[in-house]
Amino acid sequence: MKDFRNLKVWEKADQLTLKIYKVTEEFPREELYGLTSQIRRACVSIPTNIAEGCVRSSDADFSRFLYIALGSTSELEYLMMLAKDLNFIKSELNTELNNEINEIKKMLISMIQKLKA
Repeated sequence: MKDFRNLKVWEKADQLTLKIYKVTEEFPREELYGLTSQIRRACVSIPTNIAEGCVRSSDADFSRFLYIALGSTSELEYLMMLAKDLNFIKSELNTELNNEINEIKKMLISMIQKLKA
């Protein structure tokens, strides 16, 4: 069993989640139960699945949860593009967040590959 708090990828995902919550506070009120909620759920899913995977009994199980977290990064990436296209966030901010999402993606892929080896 690993302590998720010791994983750099979990730390980055946690920090991204905090940023996303602040960014989405500025979204239109009518999106609270729509796009805002969807973005927040996708983002929270990343560190949550990393944490849950850490307590699994096998590398294969841990890897499965990392794949779920990886899927959530792609979902979040698209949702943030949509938010930009709807003019809810500026292009520069979207680029910054997208860079963070892609860094987390790379870290997750690397972890998955190490677990498979």
